[in-house]
Amino acid sequence: MNELFTRIVSGVIYAAAIILALWSGKLATNILFIIFGLICLFELQNLLNFKNYVSYFVFPIALIFFNYFNVNDEITFLFIIACLFVKLLLLRDLFSLKGRNAFRQKKHLITLMYIVPSMVFLTLIPKLYPDYNTYILLYVFILMWINDSFAFLIGKHFGKQKLFAKISPKKTVEGFLAGFTFTIIGGILISYFNQTLSFYNWVVVGILVSVFGNLGDLVQSKFKRKALVKDSGKIMPGHGGVFDRMDSIIFSSTFVFGFLFVINHVS
Repeated sequence: MNELFTRIVSGVIYAAAIILALWSGKLATNILFIIFGLICLFELQNLLNFKNYVSYFVFPIALIFFNYFNVNDEITFLFIIACLFVKLLLLRDLFSLKGRNAFRQKKHLITLMYIVPSMVFLTLIPKLYPDYNTYILLYVFILMWINDSFAFLIGKHFGKQKLFAKISPKKTVEGFLAGFTFTIIGGILISYFNQTLSFYNWVVVGILVSVFGNLGDLVQSKFKRKALVKDSGKIMPGHGGVFDRMDSIIFSSTFVFGFLFVINHVS
């Protein structure tokens, strides 16, 4: 009970910080995500047993560059492709039966092109819409929280079939399906409160958040399994590190932003 209470309090503080920053506007949002991103970079490098100080400078520079300058769409698109390449590389190694290990062999690439663009893309989602619409990003986070909450609750109390036992023994098929279902329902409900995206687009965002969020959680689990640790850090009691709390949104951010980027340029 004490552990659950600690987890809830820590989670509420984390969520409140995000909501307050998004409500305050662009500057506060960017400052918060720079702080979160730097912590995640530190925790990732600890998991990889690798130090790359360049990434600590590249990340805030990239975030400021893409947020405060008129960046060519072709450059943004190439940035998306580069980040997707790294994430697909991690997924290949997650499901590979041939013993491939990008987690060990490509530390430079992962350190620079996993956290950095993923956090930048989160801050760019509001920029796709007039007046830096932070409500869009808030709803994306709400969908992720819905997915995580129902996957945890249903999986813990009713889960029997393991989803990926070798990587994350606690994840279950029942938990995944519950999170997926309620996230889509959440997308449907959000479409009635926010018409910036259409009904169908909110459903697609919900699907992307759930599917790739769960894959991001599995990738994070493999990072920790390779490092022989339970958590990426200790800064968030009950959750571990900031990277532990943001693993799902970090992995799914590229896919969500990529989808919104494309429909904004097609419509």
